[in-house]
Amino acid sequence: MRTAYSVETVRNAERELMARLPEGALMRRAAAGLAAACAGLLGDLLGRVYGARVVLLVGSGDNGGDALYAGARLARRGAGVAAVLLAPDRAHPGGLAALRAAGGRIAEDPYEMLAAADLVLDGITGIGGHGGLRPDAVPLVRAARGSGAVVVAVDLPSGVEAESGQVESAERAVRADATVTFGAYKPGLLVDPAHTHAGALRLIDIGLGPYLPSVPDLEAPQHADIARLLPVPTAESDKYRRGVIGIVAGSARYPGAAVLAVSGALRGGAGAVRYVGPGSEPVLARFPETLVHEGPPSDAGRVQAWVVGPGLGEGSWARSAVAEVLASDVPVLVDADGLRHVTPEALRPRTAETLLTPHAGEAAALLGIPRAEVEAARLAAVRELSARYGATVLLKGSTTLIATPPKPTPATPPPPVRVNPTGTPWLATAGSGDVLSGLAGALLATGLPAHDAATAAAYLHGLAARLAARGAPVAADDVAAGLGEAWRNVVGDGG
Repeated sequence: MRTAYSVETVRNAERELMARLPEGALMRRAAAGLAAACAGLLGDLLGRVYGARVVLLVGSGDNGGDALYAGARLARRGAGVAAVLLAPDRAHPGGLAALRAAGGRIAEDPYEMLAAADLVLDGITGIGGHGGLRPDAVPLVRAARGSGAVVVAVDLPSGVEAESGQVESAERAVRADATVTFGAYKPGLLVDPAHTHAGALRLIDIGLGPYLPSVPDLEAPQHADIARLLPVPTAESDKYRRGVIGIVAGSARYPGAAVLAVSGALRGGAGAVRYVGPGSEPVLARFPETLVHEGPPSDAGRVQAWVVGPGLGEGSWARSAVAEVLASDVPVLVDADGLRHVTPEALRPRTAETLLTPHAGEAAALLGIPRAEVEAARLAAVRELSARYGATVLLKGSTTLIATPPKPTPATPPPPVRVNPTGTPWLATAGSGDVLSGLAGALLATGLPAHDAATAAAYLHGLAARLAARGAPVAADDVAAGLGEAWRNVVGDGG
């Protein structure tokens, strides 16, 4: 897992480590890693460091000091380094002295230097920055982006919120090609909209590991993490032991939602799919192995998990179907139209897990706030939804987030929010959420906890879309058809 920690946690760890090191050692350690990363980028860009033109945008905080010390190292390797001081009276004195001693200089005309730069280091603000860049920094950042230089953010792009991933104004935030962060990832580096400003991420180990808690605030899984979650049948497995998923979806207006949800479920590892609803004819025409039932859900037969909501509509049948499914004693995933009929009071009596899978608009309706607030503060929104409804929540979007309700005892840290790293903008297409619901529901039916089922489903779904798209548009059916390839990609062909 790629893990991220809150600003307070990182600062506490830094304080503990600095108390054991000589003064300034931690900054110089970070600067050494930053300089090495920049040298690698210059090597890729120019084939050399010597003679490269580097401009440092230096603020008054420690990030400015990191940039100055890194610039000094690059200057000693023959780069031409110039610093633009946004607060000359408060620039880090040690870093400034090191830069001058190495042959670096202070830019007299910052815009002339930026226009000719090969690489620009953004050291304007750090993890304590709030509210976007100051007005005097905006034209400098705009000039850096317009120069064609590689822009590298120090620890995180200036103007973004380290804690939440919020970006108050895209015009008042750096959009980096790469971000070199120190000690631990910060939540904003993994969560949109800040994530899109960070570019390629590189973590520099500065020795914080022993001082960080065992439970992070965020986790972003990788192939190996997902492979450990995915079910593998044994020689004794039959379709019932592998899990049976029930799907209540589709309507006269949206028959395709039923087909797509069943499609995702059949490729999700469960042994059988029971479909309940008015779409049995198109479902059977496409997937004759499906077990169909006209309804109600309580008469459909035993299942190990339910999915309810995709394309269900808003009528009385939809309301009663959601209520019946929520009254069951097995895990339930509620999506799309089903979310209209969910309240915290309806979920409170449930003893089995509940997984809600809203997009930003549906999340806004559940929280009673404007959609723009959810999109601007996705991390806060998913945590609030999970806590308020007492359910695991998968918030779909450019960054898909998965949150689990906090533990009942205040002394127990809340489970990390999971951040899905796979996907493609081409995934924003009608019906893709129906496929995800079926897939996640099938994984619930195999026995995975809701947090893990949602994590694995989002990962496979995003990977399938990426593999299917390869730079071109995809339809939801393409994503469903690509789930097998994505599964093999994660576990290996012999998995």
